[in-house]
Amino acid sequence: MADLDLCYMPAHEALARFRDKSLSPVELTQALIARAEAVQPALNAFTYTHFDEALDLARKAEAKYARGARVRALEGLPIGIKDENEIAGKPTSSGSLILKDHVAEHTSVNNRRILAAGGIVLARTATPEFSASGICWSRLWGVTRNPWNREMSPGGSSGGSGAALAAGMVPLAMGSDIGGSIRIPASACGVVGYKPPYGRNPDDGPFNLDFFCHTGPMARTVRDAALLQNVICGPDPSDIATLRPKLTLPLQGKPIKGWKIAYSPDLGAFQVDPEVRRNTEAALDVFRDLGATVTEVQIPWGQEVPQACIAYLVHIFGAFIAGMLEEHGDLMTPYVRQFAEMGASSTARDYVQALEVIADAYAPVGEILSRHDLLICPTLGVPGLPAAYDSTRDQVRINGQVVSPFLGWALTVPFNMLSRLPVLAVPSGFTSNGVPSGIQIVGRSYSDRDVFRAGMAYEGALGGWFGRGARPAV
Repeated sequence: MADLDLCYMPAHEALARFRDKSLSPVELTQALIARAEAVQPALNAFTYTHFDEALDLARKAEAKYARGARVRALEGLPIGIKDENEIAGKPTSSGSLILKDHVAEHTSVNNRRILAAGGIVLARTATPEFSASGICWSRLWGVTRNPWNREMSPGGSSGGSGAALAAGMVPLAMGSDIGGSIRIPASACGVVGYKPPYGRNPDDGPFNLDFFCHTGPMARTVRDAALLQNVICGPDPSDIATLRPKLTLPLQGKPIKGWKIAYSPDLGAFQVDPEVRRNTEAALDVFRDLGATVTEVQIPWGQEVPQACIAYLVHIFGAFIAGMLEEHGDLMTPYVRQFAEMGASSTARDYVQALEVIADAYAPVGEILSRHDLLICPTLGVPGLPAAYDSTRDQVRINGQVVSPFLGWALTVPFNMLSRLPVLAVPSGFTSNGVPSGIQIVGRSYSDRDVFRAGMAYEGALGGWFGRGARPAV
Protein backbone atom coordinates (compact mmCIF):
# COMPACT_ATOMS: atom_id res chain seq x y z
CA MET A 1 0.00 0.00 0.00
CA ALA A 2 1.31 3.45 -0.93
CA ASP A 3 2.18 5.76 1.94
CA LEU A 4 -0.44 8.28 0.80
CA ASP A 5 -3.13 5.60 1.01
CA LEU A 6 -1.96 4.90 4.56
CA CYS A 7 -2.28 8.59 5.38
CA TYR A 8 -5.89 8.65 4.18
CA MET A 9 -6.86 5.33 5.77
CA PRO A 10 -9.91 5.74 8.04
CA ALA A 11 -9.11 5.52 11.72
CA HIS A 12 -11.45 2.58 12.32
CA GLU A 13 -9.77 0.62 9.50
CA ALA A 14 -6.31 1.38 10.86
CA LEU A 15 -7.34 0.07 14.28
CA ALA A 16 -8.74 -3.11 12.72
CA ARG A 17 -5.50 -3.65 10.83
CA PHE A 18 -3.46 -3.05 13.97
CA ARG A 19 -5.46 -5.86 15.58
CA ASP A 20 -5.01 -8.32 12.71
CA LYS A 21 -1.32 -7.30 12.46
CA SER A 22 -1.53 -6.31 8.78
CA LEU A 23 -0.48 -2.78 9.76
CA SER A 24 1.75 -1.51 12.52
CA PRO A 25 1.17 1.71 14.49
CA VAL A 26 4.80 2.52 13.68
CA GLU A 27 4.21 2.22 9.92
CA LEU A 28 1.19 4.52 10.11
CA THR A 29 2.95 7.06 12.34
CA GLN A 30 6.01 7.14 10.07
CA ALA A 31 3.81 7.68 7.01
CA LEU A 32 1.92 10.52 8.71
CA ILE A 33 5.12 12.21 9.85
CA ALA A 34 6.52 12.04 6.32
CA ARG A 35 3.28 13.46 4.94
CA ALA A 36 3.23 16.23 7.53
CA GLU A 37 6.84 17.19 6.81
CA ALA A 38 6.04 17.34 3.10
CA VAL A 39 2.89 19.51 3.26
CA GLN A 40 3.28 21.54 6.46
CA PRO A 41 5.33 24.29 4.73
CA ALA A 42 2.48 24.82 2.24
CA LEU A 43 -0.39 24.62 4.72
CA ASN A 44 0.85 25.60 8.19
CA ALA A 45 -1.73 23.31 9.81
CA PHE A 46 0.42 22.36 12.83
CA THR A 47 1.92 24.48 15.59
CA TYR A 48 3.91 22.26 17.97
CA THR A 49 4.89 18.79 16.75
CA HIS A 50 5.72 15.74 18.88
CA PHE A 51 7.04 13.36 16.25
CA ASP A 52 9.79 11.64 18.26
CA GLU A 53 7.52 11.02 21.22
CA ALA A 54 4.78 9.81 18.89
CA LEU A 55 7.13 7.24 17.36
CA ASP A 56 8.16 6.00 20.80
CA LEU A 57 4.53 5.56 21.80
CA ALA A 58 3.77 3.86 18.46
CA ARG A 59 6.52 1.31 19.16
CA LYS A 60 4.99 0.57 22.57
CA ALA A 61 1.57 0.15 20.98
CA GLU A 62 3.06 -2.11 18.30
CA ALA A 63 4.51 -4.33 21.01
CA LYS A 64 1.12 -4.60 22.73
CA TYR A 65 -0.57 -5.69 19.52
CA ALA A 66 2.27 -8.12 18.75
CA ARG A 67 1.94 -9.97 22.05
CA GLY A 68 -1.86 -9.97 21.98
CA ALA A 69 -2.20 -7.76 25.03
CA ARG A 70 -5.44 -5.99 25.87
CA VAL A 71 -5.64 -2.79 23.82
CA ARG A 72 -7.62 0.38 24.34
CA ALA A 73 -10.11 2.17 22.07
CA LEU A 74 -7.50 4.34 20.28
CA GLU A 75 -4.39 2.23 20.93
CA GLY A 76 -1.53 3.42 18.74
CA LEU A 77 -3.62 5.85 16.68
CA PRO A 78 -2.07 9.29 15.98
CA ILE A 79 -4.32 12.31 16.51
CA GLY A 80 -4.14 16.08 16.10
CA ILE A 81 -5.05 18.10 19.22
CA LYS A 82 -6.13 21.70 18.80
CA ASP A 83 -3.58 24.14 20.24
CA GLU A 84 -6.08 25.28 22.85
CA ASN A 85 -6.85 22.57 25.40
CA GLU A 86 -3.86 21.64 27.53
CA ILE A 87 -1.52 18.68 27.98
CA ALA A 88 0.63 18.77 31.12
CA GLY A 89 4.28 19.52 30.44
CA LYS A 90 3.66 20.60 26.85
CA PRO A 91 3.31 24.08 25.37
CA THR A 92 -0.17 25.40 24.57
CA SER A 93 -0.33 28.80 22.88
CA SER A 94 -4.00 29.26 21.91
CA GLY A 95 -2.50 31.00 18.88
CA SER A 96 -1.48 34.00 20.98
CA LEU A 97 1.77 35.88 21.44
CA ILE A 98 0.60 36.38 25.02
CA LEU A 99 0.95 32.63 25.64
CA LYS A 100 3.91 31.87 23.38
CA ASP A 101 5.97 30.62 26.35
CA HIS A 102 3.14 28.93 28.23
CA VAL A 103 3.68 25.32 29.31
CA ALA A 104 0.60 23.55 30.67
CA GLU A 105 0.55 22.29 34.23
CA HIS A 106 -2.52 20.08 33.82
CA THR A 107 -4.18 18.03 31.10
CA SER A 108 -7.63 19.04 29.91
CA VAL A 109 -10.28 16.42 30.53
CA ASN A 110 -10.85 15.61 26.85
CA ASN A 111 -7.14 15.13 26.30
CA ARG A 112 -6.91 12.94 29.41
CA ARG A 113 -9.51 10.66 27.91
CA ILE A 114 -7.78 10.49 24.54
CA LEU A 115 -4.45 9.66 26.16
CA ALA A 116 -6.08 7.11 28.48
CA ALA A 117 -7.62 5.45 25.40
CA GLY A 118 -4.17 4.99 23.86
CA GLY A 119 -4.33 7.89 21.41
CA ILE A 120 -0.98 9.36 20.36
CA VAL A 121 -0.64 13.14 20.10
CA LEU A 122 1.20 13.67 16.82
CA ALA A 123 0.94 17.46 16.81
CA ARG A 124 -1.05 20.47 17.94
CA THR A 125 -3.28 21.97 15.27
CA ALA A 126 -3.39 25.66 14.45
CA THR A 127 -6.08 28.03 15.65
CA PRO A 128 -6.68 31.78 15.40
CA GLU A 129 -5.79 33.69 18.54
CA PHE A 130 -7.93 32.46 21.44
CA SER A 131 -10.12 30.65 18.89
CA ALA A 132 -11.87 33.98 18.38
CA SER A 133 -12.40 33.90 14.60
CA GLY A 134 -13.98 31.81 11.87
CA ILE A 135 -10.72 31.81 9.90
CA CYS A 136 -7.24 30.62 10.92
CA TRP A 137 -4.30 33.02 11.17
CA SER A 138 -2.48 34.65 14.05
CA ARG A 139 0.49 36.90 14.68
CA LEU A 140 2.23 34.02 16.44
CA TRP A 141 1.84 31.26 13.83
CA GLY A 142 0.96 33.03 10.60
CA VAL A 143 -1.64 31.94 8.06
CA THR A 144 -3.07 28.42 7.82
CA ARG A 145 -4.22 27.51 4.32
CA ASN A 146 -6.88 25.29 2.79
CA PRO A 147 -5.43 22.16 1.13
CA TRP A 148 -8.00 22.40 -1.69
CA ASN A 149 -7.06 25.99 -2.57
CA ARG A 150 -4.18 27.55 -0.69
CA GLU A 151 -5.39 31.07 -1.40
CA MET A 152 -8.41 30.29 0.75
CA SER A 153 -8.95 29.73 4.47
CA PRO A 154 -9.57 26.30 5.98
CA GLY A 155 -12.04 28.07 8.27
CA GLY A 156 -11.75 28.38 12.00
CA SER A 157 -11.29 28.28 14.72
CA SER A 158 -10.38 24.58 14.43
CA GLY A 159 -8.82 25.36 11.05
CA GLY A 160 -5.59 23.49 11.62
CA SER A 161 -7.57 20.35 12.45
CA GLY A 162 -9.66 20.66 9.29
CA ALA A 163 -6.64 21.32 7.08
CA ALA A 164 -4.61 18.48 8.61
CA LEU A 165 -7.41 15.99 8.09
CA ALA A 166 -8.02 17.04 4.50
CA ALA A 167 -4.30 16.87 3.72
CA GLY A 168 -3.81 13.38 5.19
CA MET A 169 -1.66 14.58 8.10
CA VAL A 170 -3.77 12.89 10.82
CA PRO A 171 -6.68 10.42 10.82
CA LEU A 172 -8.50 12.12 13.72
CA ALA A 173 -8.47 15.57 15.26
CA MET A 174 -10.08 17.51 18.05
CA GLY A 175 -11.99 20.75 17.72
CA SER A 176 -13.98 23.16 19.84
CA ASP A 177 -17.07 25.10 18.83
CA ILE A 178 -18.41 28.28 20.43
CA GLY A 179 -19.88 29.77 17.24
CA GLY A 180 -19.19 27.18 14.57
CA SER A 181 -15.50 26.48 15.14
CA ILE A 182 -15.81 22.76 14.38
CA ARG A 183 -18.42 23.00 11.63
CA ILE A 184 -16.91 25.94 9.71
CA PRO A 185 -13.60 24.15 8.99
CA ALA A 186 -15.44 20.87 8.43
CA SER A 187 -17.34 22.58 5.61
CA ALA A 188 -14.38 24.50 4.19
CA CYS A 189 -12.10 21.44 4.21
CA GLY A 190 -14.62 18.80 3.18
CA VAL A 191 -14.39 16.76 6.39
CA VAL A 192 -16.76 15.69 9.18
CA GLY A 193 -17.25 17.63 12.40
CA TYR A 194 -19.59 17.16 15.33
CA LYS A 195 -21.02 19.75 17.69
CA PRO A 196 -22.50 17.63 20.47
CA PRO A 197 -25.40 18.87 22.59
CA TYR A 198 -24.37 20.91 25.61
CA GLY A 199 -23.16 18.75 28.48
CA ARG A 200 -22.48 15.66 26.38
CA ASN A 201 -18.70 16.21 26.46
CA PRO A 202 -16.78 17.60 29.42
CA ASP A 203 -14.68 20.73 29.19
CA ASP A 204 -12.43 22.92 31.32
CA GLY A 205 -13.81 25.73 33.45
CA PRO A 206 -15.13 28.31 33.29
CA PHE A 207 -16.38 27.70 29.75
CA ASN A 208 -17.82 24.31 30.65
CA LEU A 209 -20.57 26.48 32.16
CA ASP A 210 -21.12 28.41 28.91
CA PHE A 211 -23.91 26.70 26.98
CA PHE A 212 -22.57 28.04 23.66
CA CYS A 213 -19.30 26.13 24.19
CA HIS A 214 -18.75 22.58 22.92
CA THR A 215 -15.74 20.36 22.30
CA GLY A 216 -16.04 17.62 19.72
CA PRO A 217 -14.44 15.31 17.18
CA MET A 218 -13.35 15.94 13.60
CA ALA A 219 -12.56 13.18 11.10
CA ARG A 220 -12.74 12.20 7.43
CA THR A 221 -15.58 9.71 7.99
CA VAL A 222 -18.74 9.77 10.07
CA ARG A 223 -17.82 6.47 11.70
CA ASP A 224 -14.44 7.87 12.76
CA ALA A 225 -16.15 10.91 14.27
CA ALA A 226 -18.38 8.55 16.27
CA LEU A 227 -15.32 6.55 17.35
CA LEU A 228 -13.64 9.62 18.84
CA GLN A 229 -16.89 10.97 20.26
CA ASN A 230 -17.37 7.74 22.18
CA VAL A 231 -13.97 8.23 23.82
CA ILE A 232 -14.41 11.83 24.92
CA CYS A 233 -18.08 11.93 25.97
CA GLY A 234 -19.63 11.16 29.32
CA PRO A 235 -19.83 12.60 32.83
CA ASP A 236 -16.72 13.75 34.62
CA PRO A 237 -16.29 14.72 38.29
CA SER A 238 -14.50 17.91 37.23
CA ASP A 239 -17.46 19.22 35.21
CA ILE A 240 -20.87 19.66 36.83
CA ALA A 241 -22.46 20.31 33.43
CA THR A 242 -21.69 16.86 32.03
CA LEU A 243 -24.58 14.48 31.49
CA ARG A 244 -25.00 11.02 32.84
CA PRO A 245 -25.18 8.29 31.80
CA LYS A 246 -22.52 8.20 29.08
CA LEU A 247 -24.00 7.87 25.61
CA THR A 248 -22.28 5.39 23.29
CA LEU A 249 -22.88 5.85 19.57
CA PRO A 250 -23.20 2.82 17.30
CA LEU A 251 -20.38 2.50 14.78
CA GLN A 252 -22.57 0.83 12.17
CA GLY A 253 -25.29 2.65 10.27
CA LYS A 254 -28.94 1.82 9.75
CA PRO A 255 -31.39 2.87 7.01
CA ILE A 256 -33.36 6.11 7.25
CA LYS A 257 -36.17 5.09 4.93
CA GLY A 258 -39.38 6.83 5.98
CA TRP A 259 -37.66 9.60 7.91
CA LYS A 260 -39.00 13.12 7.61
CA ILE A 261 -36.40 15.81 6.98
CA ALA A 262 -37.02 19.56 7.16
CA TYR A 263 -34.89 21.72 4.88
CA SER A 264 -34.15 25.39 5.49
CA PRO A 265 -32.06 27.01 2.76
CA ASP A 266 -31.11 30.05 4.86
CA LEU A 267 -32.54 29.72 8.42
CA GLY A 268 -34.57 32.80 7.55
CA ALA A 269 -31.73 35.13 8.51
CA PHE A 270 -28.75 34.46 6.21
CA GLN A 271 -27.67 35.06 2.64
CA VAL A 272 -26.50 31.88 0.87
CA ASP A 273 -24.41 31.78 -2.30
CA PRO A 274 -26.12 30.02 -5.24
CA GLU A 275 -23.30 27.46 -5.51
CA VAL A 276 -23.68 26.51 -1.87
CA ARG A 277 -27.44 26.24 -2.23
CA ARG A 278 -27.04 24.07 -5.35
CA ASN A 279 -24.75 21.66 -3.48
CA THR A 280 -27.12 21.58 -0.50
CA GLU A 281 -30.04 20.65 -2.73
CA ALA A 282 -27.96 17.96 -4.42
CA ALA A 283 -27.23 16.51 -0.98
CA LEU A 284 -30.94 16.52 -0.19
CA ASP A 285 -31.55 14.45 -3.33
CA VAL A 286 -29.30 11.79 -1.78
CA PHE A 287 -31.50 11.72 1.31
CA ARG A 288 -34.55 11.38 -0.93
CA ASP A 289 -32.89 8.44 -2.68
CA LEU A 290 -32.38 6.88 0.75
CA GLY A 291 -36.14 6.92 1.26
CA ALA A 292 -36.52 10.05 3.34
CA THR A 293 -39.12 12.74 2.70
CA VAL A 294 -37.62 16.24 2.42
CA THR A 295 -39.81 19.29 2.98
CA GLU A 296 -38.65 22.90 2.73
CA VAL A 297 -39.63 24.90 5.81
CA GLN A 298 -39.57 28.56 6.73
CA ILE A 299 -37.94 29.61 10.00
CA PRO A 300 -39.25 33.05 11.02
CA TRP A 301 -35.94 34.44 12.19
CA GLY A 302 -34.60 37.85 11.27
CA GLN A 303 -31.31 39.59 11.93
CA GLU A 304 -32.17 39.83 15.61
CA VAL A 305 -31.20 36.15 16.02
CA PRO A 306 -27.58 36.23 14.75
CA GLN A 307 -27.16 39.65 16.37
CA ALA A 308 -28.25 38.24 19.73
CA CYS A 309 -25.81 35.34 19.32
CA ILE A 310 -22.94 37.74 18.71
CA ALA A 311 -24.03 39.93 21.64
CA TYR A 312 -23.92 36.87 23.87
CA LEU A 313 -20.46 35.87 22.66
CA VAL A 314 -19.18 39.42 23.06
CA HIS A 315 -20.46 39.62 26.63
CA ILE A 316 -19.08 36.26 27.79
CA PHE A 317 -16.06 35.46 25.64
CA GLY A 318 -15.18 39.03 24.67
CA ALA A 319 -15.21 40.05 28.32
CA PHE A 320 -12.89 37.15 29.16
CA ILE A 321 -10.34 38.39 26.60
CA ALA A 322 -10.89 42.00 27.70
CA GLY A 323 -9.22 41.13 30.99
CA MET A 324 -5.92 40.99 29.08
CA LEU A 325 -6.34 44.26 27.17
CA GLU A 326 -4.56 46.63 29.52
CA GLU A 327 -1.43 44.51 29.91
CA HIS A 328 -1.28 42.70 26.57
CA GLY A 329 -3.38 44.66 24.08
CA ASP A 330 -0.33 45.50 21.96
CA LEU A 331 0.31 41.77 21.38
CA MET A 332 -3.20 40.95 20.18
CA THR A 333 -4.27 40.34 16.61
CA PRO A 334 -6.69 42.98 15.28
CA TYR A 335 -9.73 40.69 15.43
CA VAL A 336 -9.03 39.72 19.04
CA ARG A 337 -8.40 43.28 20.14
CA GLN A 338 -11.68 44.39 18.55
CA PHE A 339 -13.51 41.50 20.21
CA ALA A 340 -11.99 42.37 23.59
CA GLU A 341 -12.91 46.05 23.25
CA MET A 342 -16.49 45.10 22.42
CA GLY A 343 -16.54 42.80 25.45
CA ALA A 344 -15.25 45.55 27.71
CA SER A 345 -18.16 47.79 26.73
CA SER A 346 -20.90 45.13 26.90
CA THR A 347 -23.41 45.58 29.73
CA ALA A 348 -25.49 43.20 31.80
CA ARG A 349 -28.58 44.56 30.03
CA ASP A 350 -27.03 43.72 26.65
CA TYR A 351 -26.57 40.18 27.90
CA VAL A 352 -30.11 39.82 29.22
CA GLN A 353 -31.57 41.21 25.99
CA ALA A 354 -29.57 38.62 24.04
CA LEU A 355 -30.90 35.85 26.28
CA GLU A 356 -34.46 37.05 25.69
CA VAL A 357 -34.04 36.68 21.91
CA ILE A 358 -32.26 33.36 22.29
CA ALA A 359 -35.05 32.00 24.50
CA ASP A 360 -37.74 32.95 21.96
CA ALA A 361 -35.80 31.65 18.95
CA TYR A 362 -36.16 27.97 19.82
CA ALA A 363 -39.97 27.82 19.58
CA PRO A 364 -40.27 27.66 15.76
CA VAL A 365 -37.38 25.20 15.45
CA GLY A 366 -38.77 23.04 18.23
CA GLU A 367 -42.12 22.96 16.47
CA ILE A 368 -40.48 21.95 13.17
CA LEU A 369 -38.50 19.19 14.88
CA SER A 370 -41.66 17.91 16.56
CA ARG A 371 -42.91 17.05 13.05
CA HIS A 372 -39.59 15.99 11.49
CA ASP A 373 -36.73 13.69 12.43
CA LEU A 374 -34.03 16.15 11.30
CA LEU A 375 -33.43 19.66 10.04
CA ILE A 376 -30.82 20.19 7.29
CA CYS A 377 -29.32 23.50 6.19
CA PRO A 378 -26.04 24.75 4.68
CA THR A 379 -23.06 25.18 6.98
CA LEU A 380 -21.63 28.30 5.34
CA GLY A 381 -23.24 30.90 3.13
CA VAL A 382 -20.04 31.46 1.17
CA PRO A 383 -17.80 29.24 -0.99
CA GLY A 384 -14.80 30.07 1.20
CA LEU A 385 -12.99 33.18 2.43
CA PRO A 386 -9.44 34.34 1.66
CA ALA A 387 -6.78 32.77 3.87
CA ALA A 388 -5.77 36.10 5.42
CA TYR A 389 -9.34 37.42 5.78
CA ASP A 390 -9.57 40.01 8.57
CA SER A 391 -13.03 40.74 9.94
CA THR A 392 -11.86 44.16 11.19
CA ARG A 393 -11.22 45.48 7.68
CA ASP A 394 -12.59 43.12 4.99
CA GLN A 395 -16.10 42.92 3.60
CA VAL A 396 -18.10 39.82 2.75
CA ARG A 397 -20.75 40.07 0.03
CA ILE A 398 -23.26 37.33 -0.67
CA ASN A 399 -25.83 37.77 -3.42
CA GLY A 400 -24.65 41.35 -3.76
CA GLN A 401 -25.37 42.13 -0.09
CA VAL A 402 -22.79 43.02 2.54
CA VAL A 403 -23.13 40.69 5.53
CA SER A 404 -21.70 41.02 9.01
CA PRO A 405 -17.94 40.36 8.76
CA PHE A 406 -18.01 38.47 12.05
CA LEU A 407 -19.79 35.16 11.25
CA GLY A 408 -22.57 36.79 9.20
CA TRP A 409 -21.53 34.29 6.51
CA ALA A 410 -21.79 31.19 8.75
CA LEU A 411 -25.09 29.45 9.49
CA THR A 412 -23.51 27.83 12.52
CA VAL A 413 -23.85 30.14 15.51
CA PRO A 414 -27.64 29.71 15.90
CA PHE A 415 -26.99 26.09 16.86
CA ASN A 416 -24.65 27.19 19.63
CA MET A 417 -27.59 29.28 20.76
CA LEU A 418 -29.86 26.20 20.47
CA SER A 419 -27.13 24.31 22.24
CA ARG A 420 -29.02 21.17 23.19
CA LEU A 421 -29.46 20.24 19.52
CA PRO A 422 -26.78 17.85 18.14
CA VAL A 423 -25.30 18.99 14.82
CA LEU A 424 -23.23 16.83 12.45
CA ALA A 425 -21.42 18.73 9.67
CA VAL A 426 -20.69 16.73 6.50
CA PRO A 427 -19.53 17.64 2.97
CA SER A 428 -22.03 18.52 0.22
CA GLY A 429 -19.74 19.04 -2.79
CA PHE A 430 -17.29 21.56 -4.22
CA THR A 431 -17.63 25.14 -5.39
CA SER A 432 -16.02 26.64 -8.49
CA ASN A 433 -12.95 27.86 -6.58
CA GLY A 434 -12.20 24.29 -5.51
CA VAL A 435 -13.26 24.81 -1.89
CA PRO A 436 -15.72 22.26 -0.45
CA SER A 437 -19.15 23.16 0.88
CA GLY A 438 -21.10 21.41 3.59
CA ILE A 439 -24.42 20.81 5.27
CA GLN A 440 -25.48 20.67 8.89
CA ILE A 441 -27.60 17.70 9.99
CA VAL A 442 -29.49 18.94 13.05
CA GLY A 443 -31.30 16.59 15.41
CA ARG A 444 -33.86 16.95 18.14
CA SER A 445 -32.48 17.83 21.56
CA TYR A 446 -29.99 15.23 22.78
CA SER A 447 -30.78 12.90 19.85
CA ASP A 448 -27.13 12.31 18.97
CA ARG A 449 -27.79 8.88 17.48
CA ASP A 450 -30.20 10.29 14.91
CA VAL A 451 -27.69 12.66 13.30
CA PHE A 452 -25.01 9.96 13.16
CA ARG A 453 -27.44 7.46 11.67
CA ALA A 454 -28.39 9.96 8.98
CA GLY A 455 -24.76 10.94 8.41
CA MET A 456 -23.65 7.33 7.98
CA ALA A 457 -26.48 6.63 5.55
CA TYR A 458 -25.62 9.73 3.51
CA GLU A 459 -21.90 8.95 3.49
CA GLY A 460 -22.56 5.35 2.52
CA ALA A 461 -24.75 6.41 -0.41
CA LEU A 462 -21.96 8.66 -1.69
CA GLY A 463 -19.26 6.03 -1.21
CA GLY A 464 -17.40 8.21 1.27
CA TRP A 465 -14.87 10.95 0.69
CA PHE A 466 -11.08 11.12 0.13
CA GLY A 467 -10.75 7.96 -1.91
CA ARG A 468 -8.10 7.78 -4.62
CA GLY A 469 -8.57 10.65 -7.02
CA ALA A 470 -10.53 12.63 -4.44
CA ARG A 471 -7.72 14.19 -2.45
CA PRO A 472 -6.34 17.72 -2.53
CA ALA A 473 -3.22 18.19 -4.64
CA VAL A 474 -0.96 19.73 -2.03
